[in-house]
Amino acid sequence: MLVTGIAGGIGAATGRRFSEGGWRVAGLDQRAISVDEWLTVAGDVRIGADCARAVDAVLERFGRIDALVNTAGVWREGPVESMSDQDFDAVIDVNLKGTFAMCRAAIPTLRKAEGVIVNLSSDAGIQGNTGAAAYCASKGAVSLLTKALALELAPHGVRVNAVCPGDVISPMLQFQADTYGAGDPDRYFAALLAQYPQGGRARFIEPAEVAELIWFLAQPHAAAITGALVSIDFGLTAGK
Repeated sequence: MLVTGIAGGIGAATGRRFSEGGWRVAGLDQRAISVDEWLTVAGDVRIGADCARAVDAVLERFGRIDALVNTAGVWREGPVESMSDQDFDAVIDVNLKGTFAMCRAAIPTLRKAEGVIVNLSSDAGIQGNTGAAAYCASKGAVSLLTKALALELAPHGVRVNAVCPGDVISPMLQFQADTYGAGDPDRYFAALLAQYPQGGRARFIEPAEVAELIWFLAQPHAAAITGALVSIDFGLTAGK
């Protein structure tokens, strides 16, 4: 299996879960990571040639790819009127273009294996979030890309789903708080948790919890699940 963003919180947890389950794990990431039993490729999901190179490296080492998990992502926030082209492009290029490019590169071998694709969408790929229009646009597109790919690849035996987490303990969440928390990350975290229906019992999602859902979706017993957006968000998107 091949995981993008394998150096990140969800990516690393996904690699560990599949490795524990007996799968051979490969990852693509801009950041260096070294795990003895994993094949890691340095590259950028925004660059189609890097995605193709990662697929070639996995095929050379393992001979096949049974699952592609796209977890690479970035966050930028702020009002649309003040969002820079640079920030907008970063979000769209990594979250959407990167997912598209990696799927495109892996589809030929996934067809041969009748494999699975699991994309990382978000609660922001299901509902609008104030101050996060660029991120919502990227993840909303990932959600519909997932559904379109599920239809396109169903005749070839390939399943495509997306997981839609709420706020996950991760380097990205820490980046959000440090960058947009006005010097008070704890207050930023508290504001996020205040949105959850659990009230004072609310907590952030653990990367391992998301990885467990991804693991489930990749298994044969999930054969009937394709084209689905599967929420893991403590009911954040259930309604008001």
